[in-house]
Amino acid sequence: MSQWPEPAARQEEVTGLVCQETDLEDGQMKEVTVGEKKVLLVRTQGQYSAVGNQCSHYSAPLVKGALVGDRVRCPFHGACFNINTGDIEEYPGLDCLPTYKVKVEDGKVYVTISKNLTKRVKEMCSRAPEIKHTVLLIGGGPAALVCAETLRQNRYQGRIIMLTKDNLPPFDKPKLSKVRIQDTRISSILLRSADFYQQYGIEVWTQKEVVLVNTVDKAVKLNDGTLQRYDQLLISTGLTEVKGENGKVKGVVLKSGTVLEADVVIAGIGVIPNSDFLTGSQLEVDSRKAVIVDKFMRTNIPDIFSAGDVTSFPLTIRGDQRVNIGHWQMSQAQGRVAALNMLKKPTKIESVPFFWTVLLGKSIRYTGYGEGYTEIIYKGKVDERKFLAFYIKDEEVVAAASLMFDPAVARLAELMATGQTVTKAQAQADDLSWLQM
Repeated sequence: MSQWPEPAARQEEVTGLVCQETDLEDGQMKEVTVGEKKVLLVRTQGQYSAVGNQCSHYSAPLVKGALVGDRVRCPFHGACFNINTGDIEEYPGLDCLPTYKVKVEDGKVYVTISKNLTKRVKEMCSRAPEIKHTVLLIGGGPAALVCAETLRQNRYQGRIIMLTKDNLPPFDKPKLSKVRIQDTRISSILLRSADFYQQYGIEVWTQKEVVLVNTVDKAVKLNDGTLQRYDQLLISTGLTEVKGENGKVKGVVLKSGTVLEADVVIAGIGVIPNSDFLTGSQLEVDSRKAVIVDKFMRTNIPDIFSAGDVTSFPLTIRGDQRVNIGHWQMSQAQGRVAALNMLKKPTKIESVPFFWTVLLGKSIRYTGYGEGYTEIIYKGKVDERKFLAFYIKDEEVVAAASLMFDPAVARLAELMATGQTVTKAQAQADDLSWLQM
């Protein structure tokens, strides 16, 4: 049986006067303090709401993000949260924001908080042993994890098995490209604890590789020779082996068997789709061997879905052009969509790609899809490492990148998500008030 969070009413509450009713206009937000806790106060359509002030991904201050309609987008990595429910609506990240009670009385705005509540995990069920239906997830990345959690959040009580070649359950791979993690800190990169998987009945089989998919018998063959049947399957594989000794890299094993000695490895994981194990399965792949899916993340074989780096899918903001995008955020979004459609809850993938990286201590943001761009329009000064770059194709902005220009990219991502077109003329204008910086 699943365990539920302690009801807010049982937790210690504190109420504070945070502002006058007229202090905020519609579409504005402000960080306020109640007790010793910071809270994000938002006003939309004449109504006030209050949620946690930090993104559940890497704790970025949401007050510096982009507020459009009923959701706020994180300025750093693009996660979106509903300001009424606190629910996460776009990735990266796994948890939702806590919500707080707001009361307006005599022109004054009061917020009541639960002192011990910082992040909020959506309510999830666990497995019912009598239900034999099985969802098999190939891959231990963000797509598989979000798929598993979405299934449990939507009352799926069948068996969930996640197969991964790694010797760890799903972990935060982007962190590995930013900082060095010592063996003693492995727990700091795990996306969920072992207790979490046990509590919600999600089986994680590590060091297991699928070598064959039998779509007729609905079974997969593993590298140890065993077979595992499934009722529904998600293909979410990411790239052959990195050898190490005492926690330090020593070499890289190529597909040919050649071993290259190395002290440091920079891995472009997800650049080439890992789909060789699908040979002979009748699953449709493109010229790069990416698994072809529709907007519901369905493959050409019934009950088989695909998500993440291995997937070729139709991108809404480019007129459903088929693309393969290896973004952490997009993998999570696709994992959620796949889960909902497994449950016969028709949902299309309509996320806007959002990418980030850190180079030489500087953070770069990118949104959209710039393939085929013909021109770049810069705002700010590139040589001073503070700029916004618009990528132009057919007189429209199809992507943008920035350095020290937040929250411009987050704002543009929200405009794209709502179907708005940003023109070349807007990008060229000296007045960027339309970005609401």
